[in-house]
Amino acid sequence: MKNSRLYIIVRPIVSFLFRLVFQPKIIGKEKIPKEGRIVLAGNHTHNLDCILLLSSTKRPIHFLAKVELFRGIKGVIFKHLGLIPVDRSVKNPEALHAAMDYLNDDHLIGIFPEGTISHTNELLPFKIGAVKMAYETNTPIIPFIIKGKYKLFSKNLQVEFLDPIYISEDLDKENNKLRDIIKEKTEG
Repeated sequence: MKNSRLYIIVRPIVSFLFRLVFQPKIIGKEKIPKEGRIVLAGNHTHNLDCILLLSSTKRPIHFLAKVELFRGIKGVIFKHLGLIPVDRSVKNPEALHAAMDYLNDDHLIGIFPEGTISHTNELLPFKIGAVKMAYETNTPIIPFIIKGKYKLFSKNLQVEFLDPIYISEDLDKENNKLRDIIKEKTEG
């Protein structure tokens, strides 16, 4: 699987503008390896979280995104940007298999295990997809934590990448462990 030309053209422009306008603090970006498969998994606070993450690394990130975003012309654009549509109303093995195909090709997958934005700043229960795809493809997960607000020129927005974790076969236990790691850092 190749990264699309649209992504290669758009990412640096969007990333530059985003960093200029929001001036995020990026902690631990050196924990994202320059090559190889990785799942980035963390809390979801705002619609701009994907742009914050893609501004944190030069590596292309393929995000899982709700299927509702793929309607009309923007759906064509999102597909060419390498986003993977997820129908959150049903079990969606197609999305999981598409993400695992990217991982098996040594790409980065970005996922918000809550499955939606938390409007209360409390971490929602995690869906199992992140740990399942990591286990099935023998891929480490790099947890991340987003803190702060998306205010223009405020410098209070922050993303922190944590040490990689490796998933064992007890997926429920691993999913709870991932959530606990992220919850501890978001509340601290």
